[in-house]
Amino acid sequence: MLNCNRAWILRGLLPLLALTMAACVALVPAVAEVNKPLRTATPRASAPPRTPAKPAVTQRTPATAAAAPAISYQLLPIAGGLERPVYLTHAGDGSGRLFAVEQPGRVRIISGGALQPAAFLDISELVNDRENERGLLGLAFHPQYARNGYFFVHYSAADGATTVARYHVAEDAQRADADSATLVLSQPQPYPNHNGGQLAFGPDGYLYLGLGDGGAARDPHGNGQDLDTWLGKILRLDVDSALPYALPADNPFVAGGGLPEIWAYGLRNPWRFSFDRRSGDLFIADVGQGSWEEINFQPAAEKAARNYGWSIIEGSHCMQSGCKPQGFSLPVAEYDHSSGCSVTGGYVYRGSSLPALQGAYIYGDYCSGIIWALRPAGGGAWRATELLRSALNISSFGEDEAGELYVVHHGGSILRLGS
Repeated sequence: MLNCNRAWILRGLLPLLALTMAACVALVPAVAEVNKPLRTATPRASAPPRTPAKPAVTQRTPATAAAAPAISYQLLPIAGGLERPVYLTHAGDGSGRLFAVEQPGRVRIISGGALQPAAFLDISELVNDRENERGLLGLAFHPQYARNGYFFVHYSAADGATTVARYHVAEDAQRADADSATLVLSQPQPYPNHNGGQLAFGPDGYLYLGLGDGGAARDPHGNGQDLDTWLGKILRLDVDSALPYALPADNPFVAGGGLPEIWAYGLRNPWRFSFDRRSGDLFIADVGQGSWEEINFQPAAEKAARNYGWSIIEGSHCMQSGCKPQGFSLPVAEYDHSSGCSVTGGYVYRGSSLPALQGAYIYGDYCSGIIWALRPAGGGAWRATELLRSALNISSFGEDEAGELYVVHHGGSILRLGS
């Protein structure tokens, strides 16, 4: 997120309502001191060792452009007045509420179409948001939240370290208990950018979390390919069997060869990933260095660790001389910086109000405000179609309990995707 040059930043400040309703063909190329104690515990494995899986290798051609859809899509304002929102989600508790994450350290409730005045959670005194890519970045409600009241947050601590903590709802369902924090993990960050930030529970009930490569440019410490660090990875944790977590028995490196929490690697800054709520497939948007933005994919049935190639490749293109991109899991879609500068991942649409988008993965760009739909095209190929152009800084997408999709504008508003 926010990995943009000055021209794109100025572009992102165009008026909010300057939305182009007509869809057209995609431009995708053919191809703070911590003053509240956090309880800690020692993680333990939940299963005996086994032989680690070999990294998965896939070869594909990134998405090609498709014909424009016949339907015109638009963004319908839902709520405003937020401070640098970076995420939107639901609690899965049947309440119909939406929870918006504000980068300075608050979680706000949108209920009945209105932003509630009091914060659900305010940990701004713990959160370091002094840099562009730091702050409160992620939120995930436990699949059994309606029963246990647990949710998890991903934020930058006072020293910049990535922190994941579990909280509990208060007796008042409109408030969280800000004193209920239990530390899940902490990862020092060598630089202030590339913090990742996503948290999501997978269809297997495990908690997945994304971490960037640690920052600076071109991964100077080689973290993306280093299996002895969490940086540049997606981790997979069992947060139910032990405190602060246990290790799923089928994690790729439980028996050795890498840190046992690692699920996927070779990532620069995974800015939003999500699971298709129907198929369980995983989509990962990875922000590029200076040329290519990419969407990566892992089918639900595959358990081997995927290596997405950073910093040897950016998208499907070599960053180092003599590299062989075919040796990595290549993106299913990519676009160059004539179409934007920082990809923002979304969701596979599974709502009911936009039937023509059923099964399409929706994503966009923070700088250009373009929104695309991505679908399999047969034979291992994928096809991206541009849905609309906006004047928004798209910091995230959101999904409600019914599967309808929302766009988060970093300038302070939430909009719903409609037609």
